[in-house]
Amino acid sequence: MALSAVNTAFAVSAPRGAPHRAVRQSGLRRLKVPTSRTARRARSCPVVRASSAEVATKTPAITAEPVGLEVIAAEFEGRQGAQERVQLLLEYAKRLPPMPASAKTDANRVMGCTAQAWVDARLDAAGRVQVWADSDSAVTRGLGAVLVAALSGLTPDQLLAVQPSELAVLGLGPAVLTPGRANGFVNMLEALRRRTRMLTTELPTFPSLLVDSTGISAQGEFARAQAEYLQPDQQQVEALVSVLSDKKIGIVAHFYMDPQVQGVLSSAAASWPHIQISDSLVMADKAVAMARAGCEAVCVLGVDFMSENVRAIMDEAGFRDVEVYRMAAEDIGCSLAEAAEAPPYDAYLSAAQQAGGPALHVVYINTSLRTKAQAHARVPTITCTSSNVVQTVLQAFAQVPNIQVYYGPDTYMGQNLAALFTSLAQMPDEEVQKLHPGHTQASVRGLLPRLHYFQEGTCIVHHIFGGRVTELVAAAYSDAFLTAHFEVPGEMFALAMKAQRERGMGVVGSTQNILDFISAKLADALQQPFGNKLQFVLGTEAGMITSIVRKVQSMIAESGRTDVAAEIVFPVSPDAITTGAQAPPSGGAAPTLPGGLAIIPGAASGEGCSAEGGCASCPYMKMNSLQALMSVCTRFGSPAGEALLEANRPRAYTELIGGRSMAKAGCEPILHMRDFQKNGALGKALVQDILARHN
Repeated sequence: MALSAVNTAFAVSAPRGAPHRAVRQSGLRRLKVPTSRTARRARSCPVVRASSAEVATKTPAITAEPVGLEVIAAEFEGRQGAQERVQLLLEYAKRLPPMPASAKTDANRVMGCTAQAWVDARLDAAGRVQVWADSDSAVTRGLGAVLVAALSGLTPDQLLAVQPSELAVLGLGPAVLTPGRANGFVNMLEALRRRTRMLTTELPTFPSLLVDSTGISAQGEFARAQAEYLQPDQQQVEALVSVLSDKKIGIVAHFYMDPQVQGVLSSAAASWPHIQISDSLVMADKAVAMARAGCEAVCVLGVDFMSENVRAIMDEAGFRDVEVYRMAAEDIGCSLAEAAEAPPYDAYLSAAQQAGGPALHVVYINTSLRTKAQAHARVPTITCTSSNVVQTVLQAFAQVPNIQVYYGPDTYMGQNLAALFTSLAQMPDEEVQKLHPGHTQASVRGLLPRLHYFQEGTCIVHHIFGGRVTELVAAAYSDAFLTAHFEVPGEMFALAMKAQRERGMGVVGSTQNILDFISAKLADALQQPFGNKLQFVLGTEAGMITSIVRKVQSMIAESGRTDVAAEIVFPVSPDAITTGAQAPPSGGAAPTLPGGLAIIPGAASGEGCSAEGGCASCPYMKMNSLQALMSVCTRFGSPAGEALLEANRPRAYTELIGGRSMAKAGCEPILHMRDFQKNGALGKALVQDILARHN
């Protein structure tokens, strides 16, 4: 039987005996068709548009009418029990024509499935979408067959209006739809929605790096620039190792360093153990460990509050004789840390002092010790990271009755906390208690008026992930794994949360959380008996790519697999400011950031940095160049050279807070956080402080 005839017969065969007219008028064909909203074209990104002729070369002609989920749901309702419903799915699977091998490509693979699954779509002569699905698992194939029956024959707008929540009308339940199958089913729908957009809309292709057993391949100029530094010049590596070992210099560097710097540091670490790339929380601890191991100087590759923290903690640990150096004589600023030392934050803390009840200030780790110390002197303060902020805040509300919580200084993180808790307040108690056992729907609803967040603090890098970029990600990468740092604007946060909630393919958290998520998904793929290509959208600073690629490479190499790959996608601003020559227009000045720091242009083809952040690469972190590092290391060790490094020394904290050093006072909120991480509850001393200051 011809494929078109099989599909038509299949499409009108459910439920049995239903007249063709009733089938055509039922289900999804009756959905309200939304106004078409074409995604904005990203001027800085190549676009991909699949024509019906191109798709037709992959799949034979299909001319099916939609059955509708309501009709299919009626048939499932007629089957009693999970076993009978599985049997019905298997019947659907048997009636579905197989995909030819030529169509079972990586481009058609569905990510997030526990089995191999493929989908495809094209427009027929009438401008309606015809879809196709297949799987090597009979149950998953049956789920694909349901989508073929329900969706084939819809207009593009009708198909794009179908939401994952509508699949619930099938009533399959957890006995049939295990978590893995449920995620795969939803992502089959999402993959078909993306392919439908490709048929009618020009979609962006962001820069990306593909990592597999053969190495790294780059798409886009920005990605090629990243890839170039993942295989550093060995002469540079050897020169750095030589000067570090000769002069006993340690290095602590933040994850957001440029790939050029991280590539050299990662390679050098194999020969010199006193090199650490991490988030800001552990940089000072690692520096102290290096001093104890005999290092005579520590170079800090980060922004100024990081080097100041390292200096203060080193002094407190008794290593005043060990030098600490920044990588520039000029200020290496941080918009977020500076916001916490500005007058509006002072006013915010004053409001917390006058809360009229017990109050707790939850301060983000990416602030100075001065901020932490001065805040704690006014309001009981605990430090948080992007990976523990949710639990910290929920625990405070659960442990201290009627407490007012003031989070700062990151506005986006505060907004995301409020959005998360608002969503949580709509969930049943059992779902709430999966996140925190001390809360219910009612308690979360009750805490919302007592949660406050600062309104004037943002990271200039994470600001890129706002409305326009998020719209492009949602349109072109809706079936990929989506990651978002907790500091990104609410639009990207919501998109990653939706991917996590509906498809099990999203993560929101810290840089380490994102790395762990990618590692876990890759580990799952490496355990499967078939090949796979995973695609991750990186919703944070592009400097993380070095750590991600190194991890992915090592996992693939250790597994010995040659059929598994991971693609890391970099969203870029559609308003990226670049020219072919990488220079400002003739007669024009280069755009600048607040404080006068010039925007550093990115690669050609528009994949550069914009006033919104552009390539998600921090211009302040770029001041920590390899050239600057070598200059500091070369000068260290001689009186004349060290005299030239005077401006590279971090500002010292000389003032006292309540009779204590700035380091000791500023570390107290960090110690409260570590106590919480160890015991899962606010420490006794902190709770007593909260209650004592209220009384």
